This record gives sequence, C-alpha cells and structure tokens, in this order.
Amino acid sequence: MEKVQIPTVSRPKPVQLTDTKVYVVTEDNLESFLEEFKEIHGDVAFVALSMRDYENLALNISELKRFLNQQTQVIIYYEKAVTDDGTKGQLQQSDR
Repeated sequence: MEKVQIPTVSRPKPVQLTDTKVYVVTEDNLESFLEEFKEIHGDVAFVALSMRDYENLALNISELKRFLNQQTQVIIYYEKAVTDDGTKGQLQQSDR
C-alpha cells in the first residue's frame, strides 16, 4: 500500500505583542498619579476594572494561552502523521 503524501503549510509568524503598562491607582495616590501621568503622557483617560474583573482578565489570558498550546500540539500531531521523516512538528525554540 502506497502512503499518500499530504502537503503541510508553513507555520504563521510568531506573535509580536506590544508592552502595556497598568497603573494601580487608589484614593491615596490619585492626585500624585494624575500630576505625574499628565507630565509624562499629557491627556488622562480612565479604564476602570474592579479587582474581580482584573482577576477575570488574567484568567481569560491564561485560558487563551492554554488553548493555543493545545492547538499547537494538535497541529504537531497531524504534521507528524502526514510526513515521512517525522521531523515536521518539532517545535523550534522560536515557535514557542
């Protein structure tokens, strides 16, 4: 029986994320924060999260990371299954 060669596609380029700063502002440091922030950044705008919502955001990011890692493993499994040499699907350090 002849094994059918199924072509595989290149992996997408790695994600390049942009740094994001989060400032913790309380009633105690609000005035000094506003002064310093205006000096550095100019305009001030607020996006407020409760502590519970911030925790949910962190959990959601963790869940996305888990999902992506599992999807990567599924892709590796199928790449190995359809290639002869078994070298496909081995993650390079830069792919992680």
